[in-house]
Amino acid sequence: MQHNKWRPWLLVCAVLCFFAYTTDAQQPTPKATESKHAVHNDRSESVASWANNDGTNGSQEAALQVQDALSELHSIETPFQRLVRFDKTSGFVGTTAYYAKEAFILLFLNAPKQDDYLDTQLGIPKLSKPLAKAVRLLENAARENNSDAIFLLAEMNFYGNFTHPRNFKEAFRRYHELSTLTGNSSAQHMVGFMYATGIGGAVERDQAKALMYHTFAARDGNTRSEMTTAFRHHAGIGTPRDCNEAARYYKRVADKAMEFARTGPPGGMALQREAYRLADEEGGVYGEGASVVSSGIYANKGGPNSDQHAALDDVLEYLDLMSRKGDLKATYSLGRLHYEGSRTLRRSFRTARKYFLIVARKYWDIKDGSIISEDANGIGKIASKAAAYLGRMSLRGEGVEQNYEKAIIWFRRGIANGDSFCQYEMGLMYLLGLGVRKDAGVAADYFKESAEQDWPAAQVHLGKLFLDQGDLRPAMRYFELAYRHGHIEAHYHLAEINNNGVGRERSCPLATASYKVVAEKTEALHTSFEEANQAYDQGDKETALIGYMMAAEQGYEAAQANVAYILDEHKSIVSLDWLIPWKKKASSFLRNAGLALVYWTRSAKQSNVDSMVKMGDYYLGGYGIEADMEKAATCYQTAQEMQQSGQQSAQAMWNLGWMHENGIGVDQDYHLAKRYYDLALETNQESYLPVKLSLLKLRMRSFWNTITHGKVNSIQPDPESKTYRSWSDWLANFLEDEHPYYHSDTDDDILEPNIHDPMPGGDDYHDEVDEGILESLIILGIAGTLAFLVYYRQLRLQNHRRAVEQQRQADGQVGGEVPVVPGQQPDGGFFPAPGHPDRGQWVAGGIGH
Repeated sequence: MQHNKWRPWLLVCAVLCFFAYTTDAQQPTPKATESKHAVHNDRSESVASWANNDGTNGSQEAALQVQDALSELHSIETPFQRLVRFDKTSGFVGTTAYYAKEAFILLFLNAPKQDDYLDTQLGIPKLSKPLAKAVRLLENAARENNSDAIFLLAEMNFYGNFTHPRNFKEAFRRYHELSTLTGNSSAQHMVGFMYATGIGGAVERDQAKALMYHTFAARDGNTRSEMTTAFRHHAGIGTPRDCNEAARYYKRVADKAMEFARTGPPGGMALQREAYRLADEEGGVYGEGASVVSSGIYANKGGPNSDQHAALDDVLEYLDLMSRKGDLKATYSLGRLHYEGSRTLRRSFRTARKYFLIVARKYWDIKDGSIISEDANGIGKIASKAAAYLGRMSLRGEGVEQNYEKAIIWFRRGIANGDSFCQYEMGLMYLLGLGVRKDAGVAADYFKESAEQDWPAAQVHLGKLFLDQGDLRPAMRYFELAYRHGHIEAHYHLAEINNNGVGRERSCPLATASYKVVAEKTEALHTSFEEANQAYDQGDKETALIGYMMAAEQGYEAAQANVAYILDEHKSIVSLDWLIPWKKKASSFLRNAGLALVYWTRSAKQSNVDSMVKMGDYYLGGYGIEADMEKAATCYQTAQEMQQSGQQSAQAMWNLGWMHENGIGVDQDYHLAKRYYDLALETNQESYLPVKLSLLKLRMRSFWNTITHGKVNSIQPDPESKTYRSWSDWLANFLEDEHPYYHSDTDDDILEPNIHDPMPGGDDYHDEVDEGILESLIILGIAGTLAFLVYYRQLRLQNHRRAVEQQRQADGQVGGEVPVVPGQQPDGGFFPAPGHPDRGQWVAGGIGH
């Protein structure tokens, strides 16, 4: 009985041990990152060659000490990565495991946060024996000016590699020492970064020194510093704005970006986008419906059964269900999703190929290529698009062995149905001579057929062929066509044309903007977005903040918004954290309102409307800066006036209404306040409740102001304009009216192309009759019929009267005089004729009284 009593507790302990094993170990010091942080992908120097800048690397004994230290470091067991990542959206089992593990962390691994890495005065934390030995060896080598040792110590203190606690002040000292000793560009970049951000309180922010060190590193070829220097000259940070300098540095990065993009398999590198805004996943900075990204034209207009509200897992599940029912469009969409991937879905070439083959086999016999199915419901078009991806995978060796012959087979099958993707890929093979003879003329023919169907890659290659022949006008036309789709090469060639003034006047602003787009599209070349996203998903906000901050300094607007969002401590007016006793308090590293305002400002200058509104909030509340109501009002007014791409902020309009109502930062004006409240409701219908409550309070204040003869401008009734319109004006206006009451907003959505269509460029066309014109014609027909009937009736009456008169005249000639009726006038009437003495009394009603 005693054994049975302990069995449930043993089971619970076993489960908790399992979750502890599959969870990253949580220590008082910040979580260690992977050893790949020791050398970043943008470093041009390896560990062994960092000292080659000055031709020395200390003594041979120091080099041996570094090797021994590396051996000790690699022997350290870093905290376990999650063996299985349980996601709460992956079903019942996954949800249960996710919350069970979170509960275990909360109860047993929720140690108080340590900020030792922010201040060297708090004492040196205890290190493990291997780590302490490695640090001792590296410090001995650093005393002999060994560059490798200095750099490793700096990286360990900055990133927390090999379980070493972060210490930003020590990291800055080591980076500065190395940059002074050898002029190492990576060290100079880090010194410039720390001067720019003042990260961890290691050093006071100094934008002039930051620009100086970044310029030194950029001249030595450091790509990250080239991006940072270009952005600083472009935005005027620490220096006056200089378009030429910005264009020069952005061009250097763009040249590297194009070299990187053109490498790899035929067709170039597949550039994956990792620059996402964290706030957008929560509906925006102000939440769902209140932010620009989730309100107005960007709001989810679908009903409760629409997939616009669905997560990616739900979409995949739905598409899989439809695919099993035989829906080839759903099958093709699944293939594209797995081929292209996204932030929450890794690319899987094998899975994508499986779905594409399912589609292709419904139309072709795989062995001989004969058509086995009629082209009902556009099966041929869908199969051709699937064939394009199957051929591309064989051409590039993605998921299968590279095979040009199979690629040609698939492309020719798609070309038979006029598929633009297949035409482009076939042209590329002829251009490069892959599996076929090299023939630029044949390639141009294929590119032209594809370009006529608005395929951007084909337009770029066709433009390049014209440019090689010196025919600038058609080349620019094709580049501009591809530019609309954001193609990286189109941006690059137009930037070159604008920068050099070829065929047109030189335009530095246009060239700089295009170079910037090209440089920012190659994120894998010089950013840490991927590492930052992974760290944020794992809850390591400190590491994520560092990665986003580096990208933000390079000019990425999404990174600037992310840094500000992580540092923002004012996400809600009323904080409920005090109700949760086990809620972790953010470390001092994540509490920096002044730095948050800096990045809100930089993001706002790159046309982020929500960031502009946040700037106003910080000036209004005095967060990280002295409160300034006038600047707050200016920020809200600027956000309200931002109308590019329909980005209007109802939040900014409501804030302006509130400020005019209370006279904060602007003149108190109830009528103007009402106007801004009304504009907020017109911009975003989801603001109905707060706007109506505000208007109710405003009207009460305005009424009291009116009856007490206050000095504030009260709400004035809107003047009603009454204009006289004739029948012809009314009819003309009716014919020109678009009849908005007969059409809903969803009609336009039906007629517009769906940008999320898994098969863009399909041939599903419908000839529809304009119902407004038809209704107008019907109404005009009815009106014309009524007019004709009235006219015909009047004509009949006139004919009848004429017949009666003729009959009377005939009767008078035959029977003599017509008998006189008593009281009747000579003309046949009973009332006094004009001029008669009794006429006036009759008019006044006097007769008979």
